[in-house]
Amino acid sequence: MTDQELVTRIIQGDDAQFNTLVWRWEKPIFNFALRYLGDKEQAQEISQKTFIRVYKNIRKLREAQRFSPWIYQIAANLCKDEIKKLTNRDFISIDSLQENSENGHLMPNELIENINHQPDAAINQKQIGQIIQQALQQIPEEQRVVIIMKEYQGLKFKEIAEALGEPLNTVKSRMYYGLNGLRKIFEKWQITQEVLNYEM
Repeated sequence: MTDQELVTRIIQGDDAQFNTLVWRWEKPIFNFALRYLGDKEQAQEISQKTFIRVYKNIRKLREAQRFSPWIYQIAANLCKDEIKKLTNRDFISIDSLQENSENGHLMPNELIENINHQPDAAINQKQIGQIIQQALQQIPEEQRVVIIMKEYQGLKFKEIAEALGEPLNTVKSRMYYGLNGLRKIFEKWQITQEVLNYEM
């Protein structure tokens, strides 16, 4: 059963299908919130709130095929609200980072040590994930959300524009500047594109 068929049945009153919808979307929404906020507990909370809001409002969704951008719109808005509540909090753990006074970017201590001593050594997948996650937290929020939706969640630019309520060209521009920002951060950290290719 496709998402569209599943959502249509729920809209028509088949509440039993909602559990299937949650099962299908729980991991993508959690991963989206995790990359957006950089915190597992917050991501779990946002995921739960997203599905509560979806359950309460799904019958207001006029077109079932719009479900994907619609649910991401809900999750993104909840993430934005969470960030507003925590404006004075650093989303990156200070214990695991050190500041590079030359460029102002933060990077995990253990990765700095590894790169300094073995600049050509392969970095394992977990470390690469940490690098990308922490780099994402250091670019502007409006750029970060576009990159996450496009590169990780697989949305099309049109769907992202719909989810964020922004013009298509604005979304594409944010994607460009966001990727450029990440590239500069990786260059400062001496992380090559070859190391990152598995994920981005």
